[in-house]
Amino acid sequence: MNRPAFADRLLQQQAQRLTGSLQRRLRTAQALRAGRIVIDRRELIDFGSNDYLGLAQHPQLLEALRGAATVGARASHLLGGHREEHAALEAALANWLGYPRALLFSTGYMAAIGSLFALLGRHDLCLQDRLNHACLLDGARLAGADLQRYEHLDVQDAARLLRCAPQRRALLVSDGVFSMDGDIAPLAPLAALAQRENAWLMVDEAHGLGVLGPQGRGACAALGLQAAEVPVLMGTLGKALGGFGAFIAGSELLIDTLINGARTYIYTTALPPALAQVLCVAVELARAADEPRAHLQQLIGHFRAGALHQGWSLLPSATPIQPLLIGDSAAALNLAQRLEAAGCYCPAVRPPTVPIGSARLRISLTAAHHITDVDHLLGALGAGSR
Repeated sequence: MNRPAFADRLLQQQAQRLTGSLQRRLRTAQALRAGRIVIDRRELIDFGSNDYLGLAQHPQLLEALRGAATVGARASHLLGGHREEHAALEAALANWLGYPRALLFSTGYMAAIGSLFALLGRHDLCLQDRLNHACLLDGARLAGADLQRYEHLDVQDAARLLRCAPQRRALLVSDGVFSMDGDIAPLAPLAALAQRENAWLMVDEAHGLGVLGPQGRGACAALGLQAAEVPVLMGTLGKALGGFGAFIAGSELLIDTLINGARTYIYTTALPPALAQVLCVAVELARAADEPRAHLQQLIGHFRAGALHQGWSLLPSATPIQPLLIGDSAAALNLAQRLEAAGCYCPAVRPPTVPIGSARLRISLTAAHHITDVDHLLGALGAGSR
């Protein structure tokens, strides 16, 4: 028999990853308190977290969790798993963001895949920014739509692709804040383009929610965009809100379509009611977090000024995501290890998460950090500055 051994390809791929400094490994960590992490029994300043408002261990969230009456939903939403806690959280999210309805999903990946699968068909056009999150790209592929990717932040390129297919139903999809570059999409021009071309716009607010805009409503709200201009709004609950899960906000028609057509909603157990109860508190805390948001902006400016003064290459970002561009994967790993030895956890991000040749440290700031934490990081960077 000439059939190759199944593991041979896996071993070959593993060897290639090791050669290219692309092998990843799990490290067990303990979140000691906001802004700190314990790895290998060492306490480090945590610059790898998406807990942008420092809510993940907030006393009010922990108290709400202890007071929860039910942990598991025990069924899918449509088979008795939809509880009062879920309904309350959906109402709180819709009210906060100014949308008629919101629908909970178990994860951001499931929200993206489920909604795109329900909205798109084989003959539809789905235009996406080239650097969109993988879940958005995968969702369009799984839906069988014609996925076309425009150049990063290039509205004119998106317009060109739309004009090439004037007879096709079209959905324009973009991250609000890009997770690896930290830059903000040109959402107002994209919304105007979608309206001119009779298309819909979907925006993933995963990294803008809680951080940007009035009451932390995200990048769309920061630009004054209304629900009619962004018919499909996606958000996650495990970043600035400090919990877990995701949602889609939109019209009554959109939510009814997803309830009946999003397979990742229909065929899975509902989010734990205990978590939904906690997240209702998180929404209120995030809405009122103007002071932490202002502090976060101060930290961002302080870090950027110090790192640029030392000669480091930063991507243009006004958000808590501050990518320190290195290029070579081995060099990025070495820098991450040196910073860890100095007490700073700054994980290296390498291909395929980012394009080849653009390995980086994804430095993530949170409102739980102090100026002295940022100074400590800058001091560690300066010890071997470029």
